[in-house]
Amino acid sequence: MQRKRVKHVITFRERLKAEAICFREAAEKEADGSKARELLLRRARQADAAADMNDWLNSPGLASPK
Repeated sequence: MQRKRVKHVITFRERLKAEAICFREAAEKEADGSKARELLLRRARQADAAADMNDWLNSPGLASPK
């Protein structure tokens, strides 16, 4: 059985950044100091960090060990 392949229209970085924005918008609707707000903000920071790591890993300056 073959896996279904998905053709992404936008880049991985753009998807991560859009996800972070959605999490921040949802966090704004929650009460200050609430557990839900903290979790949403944490997920937004994680998405931003993942986008930054993806950029670093795909950078041309990163060379494989010889």
